[in-house]
Amino acid sequence: MPGASGLPSLPLAPYVTPVEELTRLREALGGGPRLLIKRDDAIPFAFGGNKVRKMRLVGADAVARGADTLITAGGVQSNHARVTAATAAALGMRCVLVVNGVPPARATGNALLDALLGARIEYVGSRAERAPAMESVADDLRRAGGHPYIIPVGASTPLGAAAFVEAVRELVDQGVVPDVIIHATSSGGTQAGLVAGCRIARLATRVIGISADERSDVLERDVRRIIEGMGPLLGPGTAPLENAPVEVDDRFVGDGYGIPSEASREALALAARTEAVFLDHTYTAKAMAGLIARVRAGEFDGDQTVLFWHTGGQVGLFA
Repeated sequence: MPGASGLPSLPLAPYVTPVEELTRLREALGGGPRLLIKRDDAIPFAFGGNKVRKMRLVGADAVARGADTLITAGGVQSNHARVTAATAAALGMRCVLVVNGVPPARATGNALLDALLGARIEYVGSRAERAPAMESVADDLRRAGGHPYIIPVGASTPLGAAAFVEAVRELVDQGVVPDVIIHATSSGGTQAGLVAGCRIARLATRVIGISADERSDVLERDVRRIIEGMGPLLGPGTAPLENAPVEVDDRFVGDGYGIPSEASREALALAARTEAVFLDHTYTAKAMAGLIARVRAGEFDGDQTVLFWHTGGQVGLFA
């Protein structure tokens, strides 16, 4: 069935996710702007998160192309891998996950869910080896008469990002137009969709991506590349996407991807104790640390509204 953008869509996340006030967190920070949270962590399918929105469109494309196997890549605890495996199971397809890292002695968190979902796991030694390994797996499947569909890391393609154009429209339909959106960014697709969605809806909303790993200049380039590819998908009549502002903050990466920092540990604990909101060490705790730092620095006025887009990932707490 078509989504709000008119693109074919799977009914993996058919419900509007809540927007809630973060009044106790605001009080704990000594005031500042109005704080809201968009709860994509509350999506019921496959433990939720931003990747479910993306897989609604990407999975529908795989079905339309006659795929029988979904192939993607990520780390051992990849949220995207988990959602891809769940989508394959829901569609009656096979799934192959190319994972950089060492096979765990005991599967936990997302790795446990990948196994429960029946995904086949292929381990490689580094991130650079993932894309060639996916192509090799796909070639083997084609030679055996299969119809594989390769999904780049994070489903961060123009099609995957288009899901967040729809998500911005959902937010506006909820009567929420924040001055600022803060979220975790890594492979760039979610940020590209949010930026494009705000431009298409003609919102003045500032979108700030808090990097989980890459330098800001690298991620800004990636986000712009994805945005450039979205125009043909969204069709005529949309606002021009050229020169849309892309803002990435890489000050909260700390010692690296998936490694908690002092600031992210504080953010994770503060969100739980003030709002009963669970974050994860890899993405959302670092994004929340960025929000907290900016509020404490007085960057936002008291009459502004800042929305934290919760992109999920709390399964990682059990890794």
